[in-house]
Amino acid sequence: MGGSGVDYTESDHVGVITLNRPEVHNALHHPAYAELRRLVLASTARVLVVTGAGRSFCSGDDVREVMGGGEDGAGPAEQLDREPRLTPAADALLHTDTPVIAAVNGTAVGWGMELALMADLRVAARSARFGELFVKRGLCSDVAGLGRLAQLVGREKAAELLLTGDLVDAEEAHRIGLVGRVVDDAELMSTALELAGRIAANPPLAVAALKRGLRRALDPDWTDLGRWVSATLGDLFATEDHREGVRSFLEKRTPTYVGR
Repeated sequence: MGGSGVDYTESDHVGVITLNRPEVHNALHHPAYAELRRLVLASTARVLVVTGAGRSFCSGDDVREVMGGGEDGAGPAEQLDREPRLTPAADALLHTDTPVIAAVNGTAVGWGMELALMADLRVAARSARFGELFVKRGLCSDVAGLGRLAQLVGREKAAELLLTGDLVDAEEAHRIGLVGRVVDDAELMSTALELAGRIAANPPLAVAALKRGLRRALDPDWTDLGRWVSATLGDLFATEDHREGVRSFLEKRTPTYVGR
């Protein structure tokens, strides 16, 4: 694992990617994003399962390391200093022909919810909670919140989740179609691995072709959407409202937004 905070194991053609920073609820920093991308691209598994260590799936960006703690001019340097592009980890996940299953334990918010949305199938523990919290930080979501959430739950419910930043529990997530199944926490990984095993037992070329077909039939142009999201985030990272959203979160107080 090194300092990336991401582990990988593989058995019987099924690879398991585990976000392993439980002390920060598996929040993603730059090394974790890079390792997640590398593992997706390098894996030779027929199916990938993504999960989190401890009590959380993924709490999104590490607010101090990625968002700069709400300081003036905060925001990922590579977000502000480069040409707009699709987030590299999202690029890998959305364009891989390997099926991806999200085994969601506990909190999946911000980019953690995006990560779950980028999977082909979602199995949720009863402890799971989902939320597109970007609006609470003065930001827009990544591409999956815009390009895939509405596919699963419908445009109106997607708009509600994106614009309010509200959390939904596992049962509500199942009711609205955000996840395919809900199981007891103790059964999460066995259920996800059994599902992965059934897929991995099928002819891999046919499985890959089916995934390409679904992408062709249903998905937007992720690269183009990624450029728009990246450019928009570059603007939003520079706003007072973004800095206030981060500072108020760290200071555990109600934010005051000013529209600039």
